Amino acid sequence: MSKKNSGLDFLEDSDALEGRLEDVGDFFQQNRNIVLGVVGGIVLLVVGFFGYRYYVSSQDETAQVELFPSVYKLEADSLKKALNGDGRSPGLLSVADSYGATPAGNLAEFYAGVGLLKEGKYDEAIDRLKSFSSSDLLVQARAYALIGDAYTEKKSYDEAADYYQKAADYKPNKFFTPGYLLKLAIVREQAKQNDKAIETYNDIIEKYPQSAEAVTAKKYKSVLDAAVGES
Repeated sequence: MSKKNSGLDFLEDSDALEGRLEDVGDFFQQNRNIVLGVVGGIVLLVVGFFGYRYYVSSQDETAQVELFPSVYKLEADSLKKALNGDGRSPGLLSVADSYGATPAGNLAEFYAGVGLLKEGKYDEAIDRLKSFSSSDLLVQARAYALIGDAYTEKKSYDEAADYYQKAADYKPNKFFTPGYLLKLAIVREQAKQNDKAIETYNDIIEKYPQSAEAVTAKKYKSVLDAAVGES
C-alpha cells in the first residue's frame, strides 16, 4: 500500500508522528481556553445530570413519606385534611407543589385532582389532573376520565367528550374501556350529538359484548333510536 493512499504514514514514521504531536500541541496552546471550556462544560453536564438524578431520588423518598398519610385521609373522605394537611402531614396540594418533579409529587397531582373533584372545585381539579402524567395502564386513563367528569359537572360536554375519548383510546382493555365509552356516549347525547352517541353505543356493543356496559348501551341506544325516529 502506497504512503499516498494509506493515510497512516505517521504511525510508521517517527518523524511524522512527532510532527503530528507538535501540531496537536500547537493547536491546544492556541485554543487553550476554548478546549478547556468545552471539556469543563461536558464535565459540568455529566456531574449535573447525575447530581440532579440523585437530588430527585432523595426528594422522591421525602415526598413518598409525606404523600401517603394524605392518600389515606382521601380514601377516608377527610377531604380538607387530605388536601391541606392536618398539622402533621402537609397535604396533597403541598406535596404536589413542593415535589412536582418527583414520581411521588406527580402522583400527588392525581390524588389532589381527585380530592378537588369531590369537593366540587372543578376548575382546580382539571388543572391538577392535566398536570399529572403516567404511562400506567390504569391511572392515566383514569385521570383523563376524571377530567371528563369535571367538565361534565360544568356542563362543558364537548370538552368532556374529548377527555372520555382520550380515556377510551389510552391502552384499550375490556375492563375499563367500556365504562369510558359509555360516559362518552352519554355526554354526546347531552351535547345533542345523537349520531355520534349511537355510534359510540354500537362500539360498546360490538367490541365489548360481554361487558356490563354493553347491556346498558343496548338499552340507552334503543331509547335514543326511538327518540331520533320520532323527531
